[in-house]
Parts: sequence; C-alpha cells; structure tokens
Amino acid sequence: MKLLNKITLLVLMVPAMAFAQKKQITLEEAVMQQRTTLAPKRLAQLQWVKGSNDYSYVEKNVLMRGTADSKTATQVLTLEELNSMLKAVHGDTVPKLMGLEWKNKSTLELTWVGKTYQIDAKMKTAVVTDSSTVPPDALVPEVGSNGTAYVLNDNIYVDVKHKAIQVTTDGSRELVYGKSVHREEFGIDKGLFWSPNGNALAFYRMDQSMVTDYPIVDFTEKPAKDKEIKYPFAGGKSHEVTVGVFDITTGKTLYLKTGLPKDHYLTNIAWSPDAKSIYIAELNRDQNEMNLNQYNASTGDFVKTLFTEKDEKYTEPLHPIEFVPGNPNQFVWQSRRDGWNHLYLYKIDGTLVRQLTKGTWEVIDVAGFDAKAANIYFTSTINSGINRDFCVTSVATGKVKRLTSGDGVHTCLYSQEANYFIDNFSSLNVPNVIKLISLEGKEKQTVLTAEDPLKDYAIGTTKMFTIKSKLGEDLFCRMVLPVDFDSTKKYPVIVYVYGGPHVQLVTNTWLGGGDLWYQYMAEKGYIVFTLDNHGSGNRGKAFEQATFRQLGTVEMQDQLSGVDYLKSLKYVDADRMGIHGWSFGGFMTTSLMTRNAGIFKAAVAGGPVIDWSYYEVMYTERYMDTPDQNPAGYKAANLLNYVDQLKGKLMLIHGTSDDVVVWQHSLMYLKKAVSKNVMLDYFVYPGHLHNVRGKDRVHLMGKISQYFLENL
Repeated sequence: MKLLNKITLLVLMVPAMAFAQKKQITLEEAVMQQRTTLAPKRLAQLQWVKGSNDYSYVEKNVLMRGTADSKTATQVLTLEELNSMLKAVHGDTVPKLMGLEWKNKSTLELTWVGKTYQIDAKMKTAVVTDSSTVPPDALVPEVGSNGTAYVLNDNIYVDVKHKAIQVTTDGSRELVYGKSVHREEFGIDKGLFWSPNGNALAFYRMDQSMVTDYPIVDFTEKPAKDKEIKYPFAGGKSHEVTVGVFDITTGKTLYLKTGLPKDHYLTNIAWSPDAKSIYIAELNRDQNEMNLNQYNASTGDFVKTLFTEKDEKYTEPLHPIEFVPGNPNQFVWQSRRDGWNHLYLYKIDGTLVRQLTKGTWEVIDVAGFDAKAANIYFTSTINSGINRDFCVTSVATGKVKRLTSGDGVHTCLYSQEANYFIDNFSSLNVPNVIKLISLEGKEKQTVLTAEDPLKDYAIGTTKMFTIKSKLGEDLFCRMVLPVDFDSTKKYPVIVYVYGGPHVQLVTNTWLGGGDLWYQYMAEKGYIVFTLDNHGSGNRGKAFEQATFRQLGTVEMQDQLSGVDYLKSLKYVDADRMGIHGWSFGGFMTTSLMTRNAGIFKAAVAGGPVIDWSYYEVMYTERYMDTPDQNPAGYKAANLLNYVDQLKGKLMLIHGTSDDVVVWQHSLMYLKKAVSKNVMLDYFVYPGHLHNVRGKDRVHLMGKISQYFLENL
C-alpha cells in the first residue's frame, strides 16, 4: 500500500515538475509585450521591390532583399550606411531604419525632417530631391504629384514648389478644414483629396458651430480647466459639411453644390481619372437612402445621380468608387444590397454591367487590379466567417477563384508588377507563416515560419467552436481553458464581451485572436469565454441588422445562449461567473448585470454607454433611429432604468477625458445607484480618453484582474 502511494505520488509529480519548468506570463508581459516580444515573428516593413519579383524587409536595422528564385535574402542597407549617406548630403540622421520605399528596382526613397532623398543602395549614395517647406507641426499632410497639402492652425495650406499657399483663412474649432468629418464614420479617415493630375485639391469643410459644446475637464491645471469639444448627441443638431475644391493653377476655391438638407452625410469622395468630376456617396440623416452623385469639379455644379441605394433599416457606404485602370468609363462599387458586401461593375452613366462577386460571404478588402485590368484581387470570408482568404475575380465574367488554401487568416500583399503575392498566414495553432504564392494559387516558397513565442510559458488551451443562437444561426465562440486544466474540477469563468457592429473578436488566427490577458487569467485558474453575437461584424447584413432599433436585446439573447452552453459543462462553476467588456462591451456588461440580473457574480464595465441618447448622432441614429422616432427602443436600452435590479458586484471604469463615450454616462449611473441605495464600485483614470493606453494600462488590467480574483 505504501509502495503504491509512492508510485502514485511520482506519477503526479511528473506533470507538476514539467509545469514548474515553464514560465508564467506576468501582467506586465501580457499587457506591454503581447504585440512585441511575445507576438509571433513578422517581417517588419515588408514590401515589394517595384518592377520586380523581389521583396524587402527590415530586420535588426538592416534592409534585406529576397527574391522568388532564392530562399536566402541578401543584405541591402544598414542603419549605419544610411546615416553615413545622409550626413554626406547634410541631412539629419534617422534613429532606426524606417520609411524607405522602392521607386524602382535599384532606388529607394526616404522622406525625413522636411527633405526627400533618393538612395542608391548599391552605390551607397544619397541625393536630396526635395526640401519641403511643410512645418514639422503640420497636421494630416497629403502628398500629391505637384505639392503637399496640410492643415496648420485650423487652416489648409498647399506647399507647391517650396512655396506655401494658404487655401483657407477662417478655420477654427467651430469651422474645421481638411480633416476627417462625420466622426470618422462611413469609412472616412481623412479630409484632403488630390486630383489625379495634382492640379486640384478637394477638401472637407465642417461647420460645427451649431453642435452642442461639451466640457472635458483638464485636471492637470490649477485650477482645473474646461476644454470644450463639439459633441453631436443623437437626435440633436448635427454638423454641416461641404466639399471645397482648390485649383493650384488659378489659386481659386469653389464649393460643390451639394444642396439641402445641410445635415446630410458626404462620404467616400473620389476623383474621375481625368480630374473633371468628383463623386460623392451622399447619405440622408436617416441613413436609409444613399445617392451616388457626380459633380463638375470646375464649376461645382451637380451633374447627375448615378444610382440610389435604399434600405428599410440603414445603408452604410464604406468605400469610394474605384475606376477600372485604363478604362475611365467603368468603375467598381462595393455594396451590401444583396445582403453581403460584394463588388459591382458599373458604367460611368450609372448602368450596372454585372455583379462581380456573389455568395453568402463578404468581400473584406480590395487589393487592386492586375496590370491589364482584367482581374481584381481581394480578401474575403469565402471559406468561413472566421477565416480570411485571398481571391481573384474576372472583370469580364465575374468568375471568382480562391487563391489561398488552409483554414485560417491570410493577410496578403499584392503587387501589380509581381508574378506572386506574399501570404502572411496564421491560424489558431499557427503563429505566422509567410509564403510566396503565384497568381494561379501555387506555392513558390516559404519565406518565414515563426516559432511559437509562448513556447517557454505555461499557457492554457484555446478552443474555437460554434453554438446555435435562439434564432438557429451559428455563433462563433472562443474558450481559453486554465493552465493545467483538469476536466474533473470546477472552474470560474470570465466572459469577455464586445458585441457591437463592425467588430469581430473570434477569428481563426493565432490564439483565436485572443488577448494575452486571457492567458494571464488562465494561469490564475479561470476559463475565459468570448462569443460574437448578432450585430457583430463580417456576417452579412441580416446578422448585423437583427439588432436594429433595439440595441442590447438580441445581443443579450445570444450571450445568454453562451451562458447556457457554459452551464452545460461539468467543469464550469456556474456560481462563479464574471463578465467584462469595454465601450459597447461595457454597455453589454452592464446590461447583462441588470436586465438579466443574477447570472454573473462579478463584472467590470469600462467606458460603458448607459443612455444611447447621450451618444453621437451618426453611430446611434444608424442603429437606433432618433429618440423621437424610437422612444420605446431608447427606453428599453437605457440602463438607468435597471440600476435597482443589480445583483452581484459591478465595477464601472471610465477615463475622465473620454470624448467618445463621455464620462457623464457612468457618472449618471453612479448617481442613480446612490439614489437607489445600490452598492457599486467605481474607478476613474484621470486624463485618459476612451481607453487606457501606455504604461497605465498595466494598472488598468491589474485593477480588473484583482476585482475578479477577489469576487470570483
């Protein structure tokens, strides 16, 4: 009996000793190193060498060059060599090898501290080709073929032949020029648009004088100071946007006659190849009707509406038209009109030629046309909503071919001049593999096979699977099991949730797209579970629009399906379940703690939307209509109405300078909790915006971790 006990003890010690040899992820590592030393190796600044089948990348401040015909890359340029070349032409040295772009097979270009250099890497010489007068504090610079446009002191300037031309003079906090508008919805990320010939600049002008002033308090001053921002609340006054056109040859500016109502949305600006026309996807305030309109760039006159897209719920243009190279009479348009984001070929008069892609999957990103403009290359979900594949479609026939193989996420780099594309591949258990693939889909060579960056750490097992929603559709799930998992034991669970539009948390990439904080909590003995509910991204229009006018309701039903699944597992301790989310996820977390109280024992809600009438116009009205149009929906989603139903421990966290979900949301909730004598935990991060970044994020994640460790 004693001998048997000793043998049993030795058997039990073997895995324990093996486990002890593995390192544990610290909180600092999980937060600060998950995108650096603990991320799978990648090739920095990977790019194609123009006019060739060669590629280059930077490794340890050395520019390397590879070729399709050799598996060995050669050294092209070191940081020391580059700085020596810059010094020789009285240039400023660079701290690291960065910003180099190939102009042809042998010449690199670098722009640094107002100067542009052409660098001959073989001869080790540099020549200054341009000395810009653009000030170092200029904002959003946009380079055109004849100059550089930028914003300085709220006004637009154009640098042409080293001469600064002031385009606007009345810019201010209330009159915004040359920056992104409509709070960066509708795919808008800039406000300056050069014409193809470089002779004219289109730009956004946003008048927000009528928009509500909102206070952001700066606590670093003595006394604290009020920093006013403009915040357009749902149902309230929205800003008014117009599009100007500056002609650098005449020095004159005109505005496109986009008409009334003034609070419509001007999205996805595109120039015609001959620079005579500007196309704008114009959306009404209700966001259920989009007109693709053409304007005369020389007079500002409205020319015609090419076509109109309507939707009983909402339509959301996210991409400008893209002209077929060499054929100014045809363009490609992206639309969800058939329920999925696909490509459509149009004539310039607005006549539909054909739908180029079709199926119950989404086009995610367009890489470009081939040299003859016969084919379009793009990334899609053709193989599964959790995968990404590189595909090609024929412009003439619309026939689609998948070029990548293997389940996972393929992030591809395409060049019109190369005979191959570069495939960065990752999946749940594959950190990163980079390959050269022919345009026919045949593998040429493997450039990099990354090691597991966590091989020396004790980490939990990550699983991906689907469960059925109450509507009968598949819901993607990810689960991280505790380190040294034992199915005969009971474990607490943390549900990490987002749940809002345009976001997909569960993907077939390294660790299922999960955060290293999940692994940190797995070390502490927790299961971490995530489910992408209805309303989340890349699952088609119907899946997203299921939440229309009732944010939080259908999403909660899906999350509760996830809870039911968890409770069905023998190793889940249903009495020790927690939930955490930020922003929309903070809204979901607080909803689940009150509208379905008693399921979760503890929760942390960061930057939560509490009352949708206090959120911004563009986003909220798309999914909820206005408070006047949908009072029942706003009332049902207003979490102030459920404060007294809270069961369990809830901590709200907010950045005091949050200009996205303003601090007032959680303060209103806190006040209501006090008035109802509801006990609530609360923590703020002074000076932080919508999320907590930098070194303070370690403190944030420590605070969240501590809350679950104490309460679960």
